[in-house]
Amino acid sequence: MGSYRMCVCFTRKFKVTEAAPPPDVKDAFSKYAEGGPHMTAEQLHRFLIDVQGQSGATVADAEGIVQQVLQKRHHMAKFRRHTLTLDDFRYYLFSADLNPPIDDKVHHDMTAPLSHYFIYTGHNSYLTGNQLSSDCSDVPIIKALKRGVRVVELDIWPNSTKDDVHVLHGRTLTTPVELIKCLKSIKEHAFSASPYPVVITLEDHLTPDLQAKVAQMLTQTFGKMLFCPEESLKEFRTPEDLKYRIIISTKPPKEYLEGQSNKDKMSNSQKGKDSDDDVWGKEPTELTADQEDEKSDSDASENNRDDEDTDAFEPEVRSSGAPVYKRLIALHAGKPKGGLKEVLKVEVDKVRRLSLSEQALEKATLSHGTDIVRFTQKNFLRIYPKGTRFNSSNYKPLIGWMHGAQMVAFNMQGYGRSLWLMHGMFRANGGCGYVKKPDFLMNVDPNGQVFDPKANLLVKKTLKVKVYMGDGWHLDFKQTHFDSYSPPDFYTRVGIAGVPADEIMKKTKKIEDNWTPVWGEEFTFPLTVPELALLRVEVHEYDMSEKDDFGGQTCLPVSELKPGIRAVPLFDRKGEKYNSVRLLMHFELV
Repeated sequence: MGSYRMCVCFTRKFKVTEAAPPPDVKDAFSKYAEGGPHMTAEQLHRFLIDVQGQSGATVADAEGIVQQVLQKRHHMAKFRRHTLTLDDFRYYLFSADLNPPIDDKVHHDMTAPLSHYFIYTGHNSYLTGNQLSSDCSDVPIIKALKRGVRVVELDIWPNSTKDDVHVLHGRTLTTPVELIKCLKSIKEHAFSASPYPVVITLEDHLTPDLQAKVAQMLTQTFGKMLFCPEESLKEFRTPEDLKYRIIISTKPPKEYLEGQSNKDKMSNSQKGKDSDDDVWGKEPTELTADQEDEKSDSDASENNRDDEDTDAFEPEVRSSGAPVYKRLIALHAGKPKGGLKEVLKVEVDKVRRLSLSEQALEKATLSHGTDIVRFTQKNFLRIYPKGTRFNSSNYKPLIGWMHGAQMVAFNMQGYGRSLWLMHGMFRANGGCGYVKKPDFLMNVDPNGQVFDPKANLLVKKTLKVKVYMGDGWHLDFKQTHFDSYSPPDFYTRVGIAGVPADEIMKKTKKIEDNWTPVWGEEFTFPLTVPELALLRVEVHEYDMSEKDDFGGQTCLPVSELKPGIRAVPLFDRKGEKYNSVRLLMHFELV
């Protein structure tokens, strides 16, 4: 029972009650229990095959579910009854552990070259907060690796006495952390969430003698874990081949250019920062690369640019000072001289990595979309946030993925809708950090043509989503979190993030004064590129006088959704899973 004080002498009381099973759940139970009050394991087995699409399910699997439900729900190790009641059946369907919306096992082919995968990629992975004045630490690196991130970026600079190497965001007020500390933490946590290779991208601002010192640190820290090919690779090895290996990617050594300190310019550099007028960020479809810029590219990003933009294939003036360092670089980065056509040229005997800012990518896609797709079939493309994202916000990831970019680098310490999409994409394939690119991005037709991201495509699949009900807020939130005077008024937003033709958001009606809202609403989404579509789900609490409150979110790859009735756990705005909050939903892809 919850009490809400309306005034000095009047209190409203509300009871939190468990909502009845939705009609679809009652109907399914009645049908498969053949009208009886109990469902046997054999009857549950038929339900799993017919409704849940689990064609490989066995009677033993159904028996295991029955046993777990009885143990969890009735707290008894041994239970005489080996059947489910309607309430037991509802409990099973509403359990995110027993009935999740997607698989938690690796199931993509992991034996293709590494360039055939989207890779979970961090940007400035060592920063704890904003890009200008936050602390540098190994803690966000550890958090990212535990989440499944496979590409870690470290900016390496000489320390003040120029005899050691620090990690920091150069020409800013960020406090440094020692490189060796970051490397040791990477070694300890690299494979805690996934066995597949970790790529360390180094933004190198070192002298040759310090490059030699870094080579020694890498060798001593990682030893045989380092993947160091003897000769230039014509095609990169596979994730399966490279399990538990560390890959170093940076520019080959060249003449050291000492960065000038720019700290005195930082005092008023917050001008022109990207706004966050909404606690969970703008809609991804509303974001553009040029949004909120108050300076031109040339001066706004000078203090925050990615030095891999510069030419790394010019003659190496002093590379002889660090030959060991050069040998450790398995994936060479850099941008050759020339226009976009030259930059995106595919070389027969070489695999390389190119970095483009989000703005440069958007501009490149206007006239070179197919060139980018062709380039990424063999080579690696890394996209990074524009320099004016001082508060560590992010951008639209779908533009990169639509063009085959493997490394769409995000500020993982930030938050907002764009980051939710990143989390959603890499829930695919068991959350291992590698998602196999769709075949259409890798195919070349008999005429030598590749996928054109600008082409108008026909609807290929239709996703039907039904939002039954929600529960768990009364367990995870204080009674007055949403409203001081009454229970919350929840509604759900459901939609698609993907190619522009597929993007849309819809919403349910709001259910007033109820901690366990029942909506029972169905939505249909036609999809032209279902392979890249992400299902977006957000719950909000209607507030008549102020901005609606946030009640949870998730993002799921459409291609991975299990059909049937599923329990969908929700996450907070930073991407941490709530203990209890979840929705009951139905999915069908036709």
